[in-house]
Amino acid sequence: MHSRPAPRPSSVAHAVFDTMCGTDATLERFVWLGDGMAAAIWQRDTREALTVYDRPGHHTLSCYLGGGYRTERSGMHRQYGAPQRLCTLPDDHESEWVVRDHLRLLHVYFMPEHFTRRAVVELDREPREITLTDRTYFESPALLRLCQSLIATPWEGADHLLRANEITHDTLSELLRSQGVLRRELRLKGGLAPLLRRRLADYIDANLAQPITLGTLAQVACLSEFHLARMFRVSFGMPPSAWIAGRRLEQARTLLKTTTLPLQQVADLCGYADLSHFGHRFRAATGTSPRRFRQVVAP
Repeated sequence: MHSRPAPRPSSVAHAVFDTMCGTDATLERFVWLGDGMAAAIWQRDTREALTVYDRPGHHTLSCYLGGGYRTERSGMHRQYGAPQRLCTLPDDHESEWVVRDHLRLLHVYFMPEHFTRRAVVELDREPREITLTDRTYFESPALLRLCQSLIATPWEGADHLLRANEITHDTLSELLRSQGVLRRELRLKGGLAPLLRRRLADYIDANLAQPITLGTLAQVACLSEFHLARMFRVSFGMPPSAWIAGRRLEQARTLLKTTTLPLQQVADLCGYADLSHFGHRFRAATGTSPRRFRQVVAP
């Protein structure tokens, strides 16, 4: 007996999710994780069906939770799914899947920019250089543990959702380190030299407590403000102001998780004008206050 088609949560804009909605799959759980990320757990019971993904425009991590023993990707003869096996599907991939019998799996959906913007800090690469590798049915204890943590976390309520968001960010970092690859036949044009990109990134991280202006960065780079702004956007994937704001937020998250510093001191170290400004910016980005964030995610 076939399951009912999955109901579609409002405002879902992920093509792999949309494709699953058009099958006989049942949507067991779904959550918007914040920061443009989403997760879903699907179940399928079907004699045989073909599912096609065509350049979805977003990345997908798939973790098999049950069954899948006779599910295979077309063109990969005699390679079948199984519990604890993983697949990574990049935004521009094309694939056909022959689904048979019972299957239960977790999908994590995220946009390429959430993956590649970590490249500068974690891999010393430009965002435009890196993408997610296309891999089918592989094993990774680290990724599996993160997927299991995400599944074990309730997806209802602000505190639980915050924990799920943190787990997913950790998952993206692990994906970048273990499943990130250089884009094929990429010829970089424009942008900053690697040494200059590193100098600017290091300068920003070392001076978050101080005002950082476009003029200051231009002096560090020995470029005009116009050229620095244009080439910074190319090499960092965003304008200087957005990069600095993101690094301030990331440092605040780290300090809240790993220290017991007073909130005012955290605000000062991250370059926020005052505690009110810090709280407003932090809540706008995470959906919760710095104090509550610390209570929920600190070890």
